[in-house]
Amino acid sequence: MKKGFVTFFILYVIIIFAQDKLTLSTIFFSGELYPSYVALDEMKDYPDGKTFTLLDENIIVQYDFKSGKEVKKLVDGSKLNVQIKTYEFSEDGQKFLIGYDFKSVYRHSKLGKYLVYNIKTGEITQIPGEGNIRQAEISPDGKWVAYVKDNNLFLFDLMAKKEIAITTDGKKNEIINGAVDWVYEEEFSITKGFYWSPDSRYIMYYRFDESKVKTYQLTYYGDVYPEIFEYKYPKAGEDNSLVDVYVYDVSIKKAVKMDLGSNPDQYIPRIYWTYLPSKALIFRLNRLQNHLDILLADVTNGSTQVIYTEDNKRYIEITDNFYVLKDNSGFIFSSEKQGFQQLFFRSLDGNKELCLTPGAYDVEKLAGVDEKRKKVYYISHEDGAIHATAYVVNLDGKEKKKLFEPEGWYDLVLCGNGNHLAIEFSTANTPPEFSLYTADGKLVRELENNSTLKEKLKKYGFVNKEFFTFTTSENIVLNGWMLKPATLEPGKKYPVLMYMYGGPGVNTVKNKFDISSYWFQFLVQNGYIVVSIDNRGTGGRGEEFKKCTYLNLGNYEVLDQIEGAKYLKTLSFVDSFRIGTFGWSFGGFLSSLCITRGAKYFKASIAVAPVTNWKYYDNIYTERYMRKPAENPEGYEKNSPIYWAKKMKGKLFLVHGMADDNVHLQNSADFITELVNNNKDFDMFFYPNKNHGIYGGYTRYHLYNKMTNFLFNNL
Repeated sequence: MKKGFVTFFILYVIIIFAQDKLTLSTIFFSGELYPSYVALDEMKDYPDGKTFTLLDENIIVQYDFKSGKEVKKLVDGSKLNVQIKTYEFSEDGQKFLIGYDFKSVYRHSKLGKYLVYNIKTGEITQIPGEGNIRQAEISPDGKWVAYVKDNNLFLFDLMAKKEIAITTDGKKNEIINGAVDWVYEEEFSITKGFYWSPDSRYIMYYRFDESKVKTYQLTYYGDVYPEIFEYKYPKAGEDNSLVDVYVYDVSIKKAVKMDLGSNPDQYIPRIYWTYLPSKALIFRLNRLQNHLDILLADVTNGSTQVIYTEDNKRYIEITDNFYVLKDNSGFIFSSEKQGFQQLFFRSLDGNKELCLTPGAYDVEKLAGVDEKRKKVYYISHEDGAIHATAYVVNLDGKEKKKLFEPEGWYDLVLCGNGNHLAIEFSTANTPPEFSLYTADGKLVRELENNSTLKEKLKKYGFVNKEFFTFTTSENIVLNGWMLKPATLEPGKKYPVLMYMYGGPGVNTVKNKFDISSYWFQFLVQNGYIVVSIDNRGTGGRGEEFKKCTYLNLGNYEVLDQIEGAKYLKTLSFVDSFRIGTFGWSFGGFLSSLCITRGAKYFKASIAVAPVTNWKYYDNIYTERYMRKPAENPEGYEKNSPIYWAKKMKGKLFLVHGMADDNVHLQNSADFITELVNNNKDFDMFFYPNKNHGIYGGYTRYHLYNKMTNFLFNNL
């Protein structure tokens, strides 16, 4: 017995000393723990169908699909005296539109400079602008470049070297042409507001009139007088931009306004071209986001007709799971109208509709359509909410096939004219692996396996995430993961940090590699257990599980996190008096509720950039789940951490970026006011000039170091 113990102890010591100590500096500064990525969406099919291009150290390189060998260096940014950030090419692959010198506008949109390089002639054409060009795009035929500048839409004639103004009424904080406003970018995930027709004859574009939208101000420090930045931000219940759609005919230099109906208080979240002459598709969503129409537009005269309608008793979410078939037979779209997010085929005339993915599971993503072989590729949660699996099904809904067996998280891009699949695969404990397969699922070659990182994780003593489930007092089964020290000392009880997000459709419990867990590994090595639980309202489990939080964001979510704490208290190795929470954004909202409404169960909470009352947040997101404040006053008030501030016990660390354009500092400020009014002691730290991400320079390290010290001192 003693001999066995001594042997075990010696081996344990050898293992411990063979490992390097994980530090915050290693995580944030060394770079050695960052995976190598192959950005699948950056593998651009070259027109020959046999090769693809990648941007590699400022050079656009052409590669052969089958061999992976370099074919040719197409564009060298250093010879153009630019650092290439984005590029695209014309349909013949001869003209490259190069974007460089970008600066951010909001979270996704950017301003920069553009040039066109002709690889055949070597000619360089500069697009006119002083670093103020937004989302330039070359026409399919390579004759024109369209772009937004100073809120107006322009054309540049590459033959005549002439700029043409399509619009002239653009004005900051009033009129936007060819781009979208802040709230469309944030909540409908679009930044580009114009689209070339397949034949290059037309440009369909948005026009936003945001003159009646109320202005919000952000303050930037660093000069004698701080800079005040003003932008339009429509909060819940407030006025939105008035949105129109126009189509510009390049041949006759004339724009026609599309008929979007008589009610301007609506959303136009997507616009698409068909492959029919002069026909486009326009999504029209009502203000409450529970009624969707798809309009077929005749762009020659602006007339429209409704070809698809959908209603939902709660809300309809807009996704990018949409594909217009080039043979004009119809389109593929996703909908939850049968209780789960499923893919459907529908003919343009509406006479035929077919569910391609019937069953009690959610589709995560429409990954690609091979029209030649009539195949539809998609990622789904058929193996459970924690997994994302790759499938293919015929366009007639028959012969569904699972492409890969190992459980985990897949992403897929169809490429090479439908001949190849570029695959990303990871698990919670395995860094991402990138491979190229044939369309029927046979391995061609590995692109990147992150073998070096795998060894690094062993070197630093990373422990595996362990998935678990438990049943709440309401008989609801919830998913979770747990990280705990490699060796639990007998009889010892460990403090627990519960990491949470919990917002509508967003999961933290995934069988997917996540570098944000590195800090959790650091905490585990310092004697903590880290847990995450997907509460009601999260995704991958059907519409009822996700949408049961409708009109009461925060209610079921905090009840489920409390149930999680109760479950953890039953485990013999958990210190039931030392359970804390950490969350960012919606997770900060939920963490704030845990330390107030759930104060009985939690000792400490970290809330980063929290929403503290949904009336302070933007209207597209908030009204989708809560309706307007005037329609649901109790839902807004009684699910607010401000409302529950008087109940706070334990320790709270409140963090916010002072230039957060998304979740305004106002949220934390009014929470603080109510905490002080109730004589509640708490810690806080605000970061000047930092947005919702709170990053740049030493900022992230500084933040995580402060959060670490808070936990060491209070949990």
